[in-house]
Amino acid sequence: MSQSNFSRPGAIDLSSLRKPAAPPPGSGGGAPAGGGGASGSYVLNVSEATFQSDVIERSIQSPVVVEFWSPRSEASIALGPVLAQLSTEYAGKFLLARIDVDANPQLAQAVGVQSVPLVIAVLRGQVVPLFQGALGDPEVRGYLDQLLTVAVANGITGRADPVGPAAPAAEDEEEPPPNPRYEKAENAVGAGDLDGAIAAYEELLKETPADAEAKSGLARVQLVKRTQDVPADLRTRAADNPTDIEAQQLVADVDLMGGHVDDAFNRLISTIQATSGDERNAVRLHLLELFEVVGADDDRVIKARRRLMAALF
Repeated sequence: MSQSNFSRPGAIDLSSLRKPAAPPPGSGGGAPAGGGGASGSYVLNVSEATFQSDVIERSIQSPVVVEFWSPRSEASIALGPVLAQLSTEYAGKFLLARIDVDANPQLAQAVGVQSVPLVIAVLRGQVVPLFQGALGDPEVRGYLDQLLTVAVANGITGRADPVGPAAPAAEDEEEPPPNPRYEKAENAVGAGDLDGAIAAYEELLKETPADAEAKSGLARVQLVKRTQDVPADLRTRAADNPTDIEAQQLVADVDLMGGHVDDAFNRLISTIQATSGDERNAVRLHLLELFEVVGADDDRVIKARRRLMAALF
């Protein structure tokens, strides 16, 4: 997928928030003195004055996850530690930028924040919506993994440098080391070698066909590869031919890559209802593959599975 595919209609161009100059650290509106506002290994407290340098410029090399929060919001207070811990665990695959909406109302207004917590991502200065509300660890991981898939598809494979000392881990939780079983595939993804990653995941599945992580990884990489060269008239073709399963499947892929998960699922379920025989089964299998990308525990997948069963029977 090219950069223009995530700069879709409705995305917010954050370059309009560019500041000509930032006040000195510790002054009114400036970054907190001492460390530029770092509050963890990959966590920055961002202000209106530092938004350009801390978010826009950093998003060129690696994804920046932006958390709009308020100290008056219990949901914000619940979500903050989850995101901070995950930013440490993902070790630079994304940078977490925290924005207190009470202290930075202009930023909140520019992005259209209506309630907190609100979490978005920024890739090369463009917004990718993520989620709203205080989600738990598994749900947040699903959104982050989907974001990283979009980032790789757009050639954003860099890692953020630590911006401060590591946040202390909970005493009763010890982070397990990365599983070397997936190292070859993950390294290939990081290098942009999609064919190499696909081959590595397929080899893992030959050894262990029930490996859920390998299945999910393979589905994500295959999705990225399918959406690299999308015809300009794809949506018109799909709209004009509801039973053109190739077009419907590819539009669903593009929607999923853009974060429109429900749209992707609904399109394929509608196509299943409009087809029969081998074509219907092909679309069903494609939908199951997209379920692997999003994650079996995701509420959207659970709801779509119910709709799929109703469509089939």
